[in-house]
Amino acid sequence: MAENKEIENAGSKFTQLLDAAARLPGVRINRASYLRAALKRHCSEEQIERAIAESPAAAGIPFGVITSAANDSIGYETAKVTALSAAAGIPGGFAMIGTVPADLAQYFGHVLRIAQKLAYIYSWPNLFADDGEGDELDDATEGILTLFVGVMFGLQMAQGGVAKVANMMAAQALKKLPQQALTKGAIYPVVKKVAAYLGVRMTKQIFAGGVAKIIPVLGAVLSGGLTLATFLPMSKRLQKHLATLELTKPGHRAEEEDIIDATVVDDVPQDEFDQSELTGTADSSELVEQP
Repeated sequence: MAENKEIENAGSKFTQLLDAAARLPGVRINRASYLRAALKRHCSEEQIERAIAESPAAAGIPFGVITSAANDSIGYETAKVTALSAAAGIPGGFAMIGTVPADLAQYFGHVLRIAQKLAYIYSWPNLFADDGEGDELDDATEGILTLFVGVMFGLQMAQGGVAKVANMMAAQALKKLPQQALTKGAIYPVVKKVAAYLGVRMTKQIFAGGVAKIIPVLGAVLSGGLTLATFLPMSKRLQKHLATLELTKPGHRAEEEDIIDATVVDDVPQDEFDQSELTGTADSSELVEQP
């Protein structure tokens, strides 16, 4: 009973962070506006309108264009979050410790921004209501975003969950997230376990951020550097996974060499998951992180 409670608390920490980050101004991406801006230099108006109405894959947009748009979005969000992280680290001192959770929410706000952009360019449907700025997360949206973040952290279980959702949507030609599967069905237990793992990682990240901010000026370098070292490879990991899914069809499929820009830095290895942190109840074979 106590073990289950500890797992539930770890997952609750992450979902609270996810909800706080999703409420921040500018975090929710308008799918139509983003696709129009990302594709306007490369595609006809007819293609863009079909990409918005259906998906970039259905519009027959070349995979090279999709990859280029994804790389541009990753570059933009990485530069923005790194600059903001460094600026937040400048004041230093123990007074900054109280702002660490807000900084973490801001960081995860950018994680959610790039997750949405990558999802939309790789043919996922709208994740948020267009007029839902500041509203609580829909349960299905919370579930898929949890899995996306899990992919970014290298969790095999999250990769499998995202792939199952994508297969389900592709097979049934769904234009919205499968609510039942993500909130009550086969994918829901995966979401819960991924959230619990991420809750543990979130606690570690708060501590690391706090240490960086105690040291004035140097804290800015450490904070910005740590952000660059994590955000870029995490984004590329999600890009690589989304590019291989069924939703990238029909008409074209990612070739291995097309998925990731050859100039990108290598992924930063992640820590091995410590099962004792979740009292040993999760299956370790399902929670293996990928480099």
